[in-house]
Amino acid sequence: MRTDNEDLQRFLIRSYQYVIARFDVDGFRIDTLKYLKGDLARIFGNSMREFALSVGKKNFFTFGEVFDNDEKIAQFIGRGTRDRSDLVGVDAALDFPLRFTLPSVVKGFSSPSNVSGMYQHRKDVERDILSSHGDATRYFVTFLDNHDVKERIRFVDPADEHKLDGQVTLGLACLFGLQGIPCIYYGTEQGLHGRGTDEAVREALWGGPGFDRTNPFYRALKDIASARRQEPALRYGRQYFRPVSGKGGNVYGVSPFPGGVLAFSRILNDREIITVANTSGTLTLTIDVIIEGQLSRQDDVYRILFSNQKQPTAPNPVFVRPAGSVEVHEVDGSIGTGPLHVLRVTLNPMEVQILGQ
Repeated sequence: MRTDNEDLQRFLIRSYQYVIARFDVDGFRIDTLKYLKGDLARIFGNSMREFALSVGKKNFFTFGEVFDNDEKIAQFIGRGTRDRSDLVGVDAALDFPLRFTLPSVVKGFSSPSNVSGMYQHRKDVERDILSSHGDATRYFVTFLDNHDVKERIRFVDPADEHKLDGQVTLGLACLFGLQGIPCIYYGTEQGLHGRGTDEAVREALWGGPGFDRTNPFYRALKDIASARRQEPALRYGRQYFRPVSGKGGNVYGVSPFPGGVLAFSRILNDREIITVANTSGTLTLTIDVIIEGQLSRQDDVYRILFSNQKQPTAPNPVFVRPAGSVEVHEVDGSIGTGPLHVLRVTLNPMEVQILGQ
């Protein structure tokens, strides 16, 4: 189809505006957005946004499928400060870069530093688009699995069906804690699994047992979503990947090894929420996690807002490492020496904790 034809563009835009007015829809998910010809992707996104505003819809949402890297995605979302046009593109894009990165970390195949590196790269790419450290949340719709990636997040070991179930709930907790608007592929909350072909990831959920609200994956997802709903920092906060202790407890860094600990904070105003995930499938780990010194004091107590374990170990109270007693390797490559405020956290294999004061 010649989508660069101006008459056709006007017809398509008016058709979708009619759908908004006639059926009171609140958003559009746009397939294969990057293949639209000419400037249609941006014209369409801007036209939907402005029409919705004209009929009183202040939060109309458009997001597109851009199956590509951050550089390509940046061409479609929001409005770059160097862009001479007044048009704003679609509101968000599916977060394929995170999907290319997070599942392998969750499963212990690659290191947590790959996730922090991905976001550091994104921060650089989106520098002319984002207006604050928290704004990336509204530009990306995040996911762990969908019909295009041909592999569900859950893997079932034939010898032990539930051996790796913790990877699913760990991944979901990270997804709901990281920047972005989390999107759950149908059936993930019901424990569906499969890989290799379209058929393997497009199971007929409704032809089987139906929607089971007692399913443990559903219950865990409900609890994770509840924590996100109750903590605005998880939805809007600035995001910081937190170095954790290693080498005897005096050297801190983002874990560079597969099966390590992924730790990050979301900060909104004076509230910090910390997510800490042990991606090892076999080891119980006790580590110290750096937290914001301006928002905590010696002996402050952090409680567990969510854990995917039945009997999690609560973190120790905050303690202070004095200046000069530590070596901290930050995400941006800089090295610090303290002082530090830290939490000591103990995590079982495949355990994730979301922590707040």
